[in-house]
Amino acid sequence: MKVFEEPAPAEGPSLALHGGAGGRVEELTLAGRAPYAEGLRAAFSAGWQVLAAGGSALDAVCASVEVLENDPLFNAGRGAALTATGHAELDASVMTGAGLAGAVAASRHARNPVWLARAVMEHTEHALIIDPDAAFLERHGLEVVDGDYFITEPRRQQLERVMDDGAVATRHGTVGAVARDAAGRVAAATSTGGMVGQADGRVGDSPIVGAGVYARDNVVAISGTGHGEAFIRGVVAYDIAARIRYTGADLATAVRETVEQELGQRGYSGGVIAVGGDGRIVVAHNSPAMFSARGTGPEPTLTT
Repeated sequence: MKVFEEPAPAEGPSLALHGGAGGRVEELTLAGRAPYAEGLRAAFSAGWQVLAAGGSALDAVCASVEVLENDPLFNAGRGAALTATGHAELDASVMTGAGLAGAVAASRHARNPVWLARAVMEHTEHALIIDPDAAFLERHGLEVVDGDYFITEPRRQQLERVMDDGAVATRHGTVGAVARDAAGRVAAATSTGGMVGQADGRVGDSPIVGAGVYARDNVVAISGTGHGEAFIRGVVAYDIAARIRYTGADLATAVRETVEQELGQRGYSGGVIAVGGDGRIVVAHNSPAMFSARGTGPEPTLTT
């Protein structure tokens, strides 16, 4: 397992984001790591600008995830993984440290599912909505796109490879962000296209509070990526928070123990990003690779 840490800042905000754990999409690797690094930097910059201007952790994580959803290199929004029938069904969630949460599963119409998840949180009495129609998005001022918008040729090729020979190395991936703002509030957001070749209607951990996302002020904000079913069964995000809140574990220990016990010992791979209530950042994964950016200033530390 690889674990990376950034100490708590003396003052000011913290931000971390991930672009998925696993491997790169084979058809997109010819250009090397540079395009992924550029995408991570752009997403970090979008979130950091919010935080540097005194904005909220929630606004920051949504801004970062929006950029990743718009980048076809990552498995969220445009360029998302496709189901067995060649469709894009998108999941996303947001959660604030104050305990508010919103999520969407099997979204087919929202250009940016992260903003749809936020609309569920802020404008409905619900926490999770499945497959909302275009009219729902329009009522809340969200951009509607045709299903073809999400589909890219590299993802079509990836689906064919998976369905033909059962390739699994790059089947899952997710994007997400966690932040602590200058006021000490934390928030998390997660977004994904799911697992390549998944059954239509399959829902992973990304829209499940406590599994792929969790936040509590003065404790931690978490976003996960990896084998979604394992994150759900192990309630991974909440398990990390519970270790900190109830046993007094430090952030790195809580992350390391949960990933090892709920993923590693069960034969699954994945990773998490976490920002503590004090602004400390931990990024950890037991997968071969994990795209991430983290920092307490405008220039992030990248892992690709």
